[in-house]
Amino acid sequence: MEKKKKPSRQQVYTLLVQIGRKDGDGLPDHATGAALICYASGVDEAEAVRETVAILKQADTAPLDVTGYGTLAEREAQGHDIEPDERALMQRALDENAVIVAQMTPFFDDQPQA
Repeated sequence: MEKKKKPSRQQVYTLLVQIGRKDGDGLPDHATGAALICYASGVDEAEAVRETVAILKQADTAPLDVTGYGTLAEREAQGHDIEPDERALMQRALDENAVIVAQMTPFFDDQPQA
């Protein structure tokens, strides 16, 4: 008889993802891209990044760069102030083994159009 699986080693990582433009990406007109704050579950940060990039590609976005900010514990150790709503989204990402896009900030090129 098989033994029960050990408790999940999943953790939630905070990721900043920069995306470029792609047809159907849903970004505002004239935006040149966007920054997304994501909470992603994974057994390590590399897995969280891979899952996030894969999901964002499926959502017709063009991920360009990912910066990891670590787990909740790592961020607390660095002195980050983490609001209750942010903690709730992190918990949801863990509970659902999901990638949660918590914030999207579009980028606009302030150069005048010729």
